[in-house]
Amino acid sequence: MWHDLFGMGVPVADKVTRSVAVFLVVVVLLRVAGKRELAQLNGFDFVVMLLLSNVVQNAVIGPDDSLTGGVLGAVVLLALNAALVRAALFLPWLSGLVHGRASVLAQDGAYRRRTLLRLGLRPGDVDEAVQEQGGDDVADTRLVTLEPGGAVVVRLREEEQSATAADVADLRARLERIERHLERLAAQR
Repeated sequence: MWHDLFGMGVPVADKVTRSVAVFLVVVVLLRVAGKRELAQLNGFDFVVMLLLSNVVQNAVIGPDDSLTGGVLGAVVLLALNAALVRAALFLPWLSGLVHGRASVLAQDGAYRRRTLLRLGLRPGDVDEAVQEQGGDDVADTRLVTLEPGGAVVVRLREEEQSATAADVADLRARLERIERHLERLAAQR
């Protein structure tokens, strides 16, 4: 029993090679599939991700279903991910390769339809993100981007932006100056 639990059915080098190869292939596939796969998983995308994990499972573990083999595969995947993330901090070309670049979804109040089509997004998806970030629709925006991590960043036109506490304080100070000036003018009469 203990041998079945801890004895690996394949050599360690085989397990490491399989884990690294599958990791790299899945990363490339997700990169090619686009940021949308990570940004907004709809029901179909979620099913694909679940099935993808099941499909590549045997490629990672091979004919080995031991506890030791599974733990070794998990350690290799986590270590490789940690190494790539840290290396991307210091190597700009790797960062661009791993993380990608932001995609402009809308600019100056108009959708970039070709970009939306390429990413598999609907204009309604963009409008929803705009509404979540304080606008009414894409016409209120200066720039809308889909960032590499999947976040949609909306930059509203200046006239559509909400006033900040500093804006209100500035207006209050101006009104107080106007009131003092009016009082001085009234006192001079």
